[in-house]
Amino acid sequence: MSAFINDSFLLGSDKAQHLYDSYAKYLPIVDYHCHLSPEEIAKDIRFDNITSLWLGGDHYKWRLMRACGIDEKYITGDAPDKEKFFSWAKAIGNAWGNPLYHWTCLELARYFDIYEPLTEDNAQEVWDKTSKVLSENNMTPSYFFSKSKVELVCTTDDPCDDLKWHKKIREDGKISTRVLPTFRPDPALEVSFPGFPAYIKKLSSAAGIAIDSLSSLKRALSSRMDHFASEGCVLADHGTETIPYEVIPEAELDRAFRARLAGTDISSKVSDAIKTDLLLFCAKEYAKRGWTMQLHFGCRRDNNEAMYKSMGVNIGCDTIAGSFDLVTPLASLMSDLDKDDLLPKMIIYSLDPVCNAQIDTLIGCFQKGPSVLKIQHGAAWWFNDNLKGMQDQMTHLALQSYFPGFIGMLTDSRSFLSYPRHEYFRRILCDMLAESVNKGLFPDDEKRLEMIIRNVCHDNAASYFIKG
Repeated sequence: MSAFINDSFLLGSDKAQHLYDSYAKYLPIVDYHCHLSPEEIAKDIRFDNITSLWLGGDHYKWRLMRACGIDEKYITGDAPDKEKFFSWAKAIGNAWGNPLYHWTCLELARYFDIYEPLTEDNAQEVWDKTSKVLSENNMTPSYFFSKSKVELVCTTDDPCDDLKWHKKIREDGKISTRVLPTFRPDPALEVSFPGFPAYIKKLSSAAGIAIDSLSSLKRALSSRMDHFASEGCVLADHGTETIPYEVIPEAELDRAFRARLAGTDISSKVSDAIKTDLLLFCAKEYAKRGWTMQLHFGCRRDNNEAMYKSMGVNIGCDTIAGSFDLVTPLASLMSDLDKDDLLPKMIIYSLDPVCNAQIDTLIGCFQKGPSVLKIQHGAAWWFNDNLKGMQDQMTHLALQSYFPGFIGMLTDSRSFLSYPRHEYFRRILCDMLAESVNKGLFPDDEKRLEMIIRNVCHDNAASYFIKG
């Protein structure tokens, strides 16, 4: 049997192969959204085995393993690493259609020179080979960055974080890849969450500002933004199930905020109004700093209450929230910002794939120079970053907007092995472009095809985040 991961993987024609090999294959990576640990990067840690490198914290894999009937002991429990790996091999070996199958194959090929799919039958052989490679080579975060030609990594960081690990990375200068923090203030905006009062105390301590009003919260957030900016931050990120737009008088907002700090519950309408006010405040601050604002919405998190109570967040119990009116509130927020010329660069992601056309038509209402595609439709996110999801996201963007202005792929991952996801995206892109040429839907113009590929796979993101 020939190697499953070969030169023509996902490339359905000679034209697709030519485009990928000539223009996409060797481009550097700008990973503008991920969940890698700055501490692990700063320490440039070594990994004991493929399990510690591959399965720890990866809730994508955990979900699939549970679906295969594997006991939690071998997923997040106390089973030995080798037994966890064998359980993963059992799960992935027959996972037809799941993107994890392709990603697993790509990661083994690119970092360990293993070109056959992982199965229950060859698990021991793969374990032995990966263990040997890991023991004999200095396969640390800096190795994976260098191997994959990663220019920029933007982690995801809480406003309370002192960013000491980012500072260490910058001052040490041992890692050639630029590593920047991303400001993720969700806990400060979700006033209805049970832990909100406790979080505000933590934020107050981090900022050195007594937070006893909505205005003092804004001062604290602005202070933390300044701290993040001192470490090179150029991005903020907001995750929310739905987009709020509720406006009530400022005095009423502040009274409700003070009551919430005291532990009193408030209505969902008032909670949404406070969140709306804070979203507008943050967006204006980002615009003043030249930052990009990311909006991730459409995810209902932690649906399994028993597992949440026993294991916490990010364990693989999240789902697509389903349809809601995203256009009315989001358009209102963007319009409010735009009329004051304080609409920041923005990347919009929905977990619901039916929202693609809505997003692409909405962003067209607010495009304004000097940036090309100042408002971006983010790459297919989470449950959508698969073969069809990527094709659908790019198709809708091309149909409704200016595709050569797209900033392309990200990893959104907690694993240092995830960079072949960019290869996956690039192969899909080149195949789509080639198919369009082969069908006579776009001219076989080498110069223009090269421009599109270089822009989408690297240059746009480099300009958007590195060059400003």
